Amino acid sequence: MKAAFIFSGQGAQRVGMGKDIFDNSRAGAAVYREADSLLDWSVSDVCFNGPEEKLTESRYCQVAIFVTSMACLAAFREKFGDAVKPVGAAGLSLGEYGALCCAESFSFADGLRLVARRAELMDAACRETSGTMACVLTKGAAPADTIRDICAGCGIDVANYNSPGQIVISGVADGVSRACEQIKGLENIRRIIPLNVAGAYHSRLMAKAGEQLRSVLDGVTIRQNVVPVAQNVTGKVTEDFTQIKANLVSQVAGSVRWVDCVNALSALGADTFIEFGPGTVLTGLVKQIDPSKALLNVSSCADLEKIQL
Repeated sequence: MKAAFIFSGQGAQRVGMGKDIFDNSRAGAAVYREADSLLDWSVSDVCFNGPEEKLTESRYCQVAIFVTSMACLAAFREKFGDAVKPVGAAGLSLGEYGALCCAESFSFADGLRLVARRAELMDAACRETSGTMACVLTKGAAPADTIRDICAGCGIDVANYNSPGQIVISGVADGVSRACEQIKGLENIRRIIPLNVAGAYHSRLMAKAGEQLRSVLDGVTIRQNVVPVAQNVTGKVTEDFTQIKANLVSQVAGSVRWVDCVNALSALGADTFIEFGPGTVLTGLVKQIDPSKALLNVSSCADLEKIQL
């Protein structure tokens, strides 16, 4: 098995996530306990008990998913040790912090601090602007260049290139509405789904939050990663680790190039993609990008029992 480790992004959360890991994995439970000791609120309580309204708030949600993903990784390593060493790693948006932590670019404590502050800054940007998002689904490969040009003409942005048939657009509400009307007239458009989100993530409306994150990143030591990481904003493996901070700043308002990230991991030799954290969104996207890949998910100890090496 040549595995790529991938990490869940915001939107995968659910009340009760990680409870099985906490109850049955000593290493996984230790991750939650460390996070609880470093925060001024109990991430374990929010993950296990909710309420759902609180868990979906960005400032809680992003931290909860990051901690749960790292707990799932810890439980995996506790069970399998060095039997599975990743050829590369990546994460969707927030999940990129899980990938970088997995690659030892920064400590768990520093990653937690970064994610917590990132969530606060993005939450503030949502409150200061009137943005929204929509998901464009196509019957075949999406006309990505045309959609990007339409978005530019409407003063909005492409937030995510998730798969050949799925693109997410983001920006001011009236701009998204105008863009959707134009995109509907293109060939191969299957459906456009308005997203129930707090704001326009990965758009120019998040630029202020990205710049504010820069000073937080300045206080964190980024080390040479021990595992190659494909970063969202470039869609490529970052060869020079000193560029990681700049890419994280740009990622907040930049497009998530998930298709390119998956292809970059495949180029490293990955034949199996293992998603750590709640949900199965990323493995679902990988299946659409390259159906030849083997797919595994780790969100519980039951998932670990299913894995045969």
